[in-house]
Amino acid sequence: MKSNSPLLLVPLITVVLLMTSCVATLIGTAAVTAVDVVHDRRTVGSYIDDGTIELRIREFLIRDPKIRNNTHVSVTSLNGIVLLTGEAATLELRNEVATKAKKINGVRQIVNELRIAGRTALFSRANDTWLTSKVKTRLIKDTGVDANRIKVVSEYGNVYLMGVVTRAEANTATEITRSVGGVVRVVKVFEYTN
Repeated sequence: MKSNSPLLLVPLITVVLLMTSCVATLIGTAAVTAVDVVHDRRTVGSYIDDGTIELRIREFLIRDPKIRNNTHVSVTSLNGIVLLTGEAATLELRNEVATKAKKINGVRQIVNELRIAGRTALFSRANDTWLTSKVKTRLIKDTGVDANRIKVVSEYGNVYLMGVVTRAEANTATEITRSVGGVVRVVKVFEYTN
C-alpha cells in the first residue's frame, strides 16, 4: 500500500495546481474588469449588460448553420447600442442578423455595418487588428482621454469609435483617428454626456 501512495499524490497535486490556476485566472479577470469599470462612464450594470448582449448575439450566430456558414460578424455593444461589422453573403442574411440582434434583451439600437460580401481573408482581419492597435495607441498618447472610454473597431480600413464621451472628446478622437495611416473612414457611434 505504501508503494502506491506516491502515485496517488500525482493526481491530487495536478488537481490542486489546476484549481490554483483557475482561481488565478478568475482573480486576474476580475481585476481587469474592475479597472475597466472604474474608468468607464457606464454603470456597472450597463457594463455587464453589454457583455451579456454580445454573448447572446454570438450564441445565435453560432447556432444557426445558415448564418454561421455564410457570415463573418463582429459584435460590439456599448450602453445597449450594438455595432455589427463584417460580412454577410446576402442582403437577406444581413437583415436577418440585425433583426435577431435587435430582439436580444437590453438592445436599444442596432448599427448595422455588415457588408454584402464573402468572408474576408485572415490577412484582411489581421490588418484591421493592426489598424485598431495603431488608433488606440495614438488615442492614448495624444488625447489624454482614458483609453477605456473609447472602443475602437476596424473593418476594411473603416474605424468605428464608440463610447460615452463629451463632444470635445469625440471631436478630438475623430481627428486623431483620421490622421492614422491606413484609416479609410471614421464612423462615430458615440453617446454624448453634454
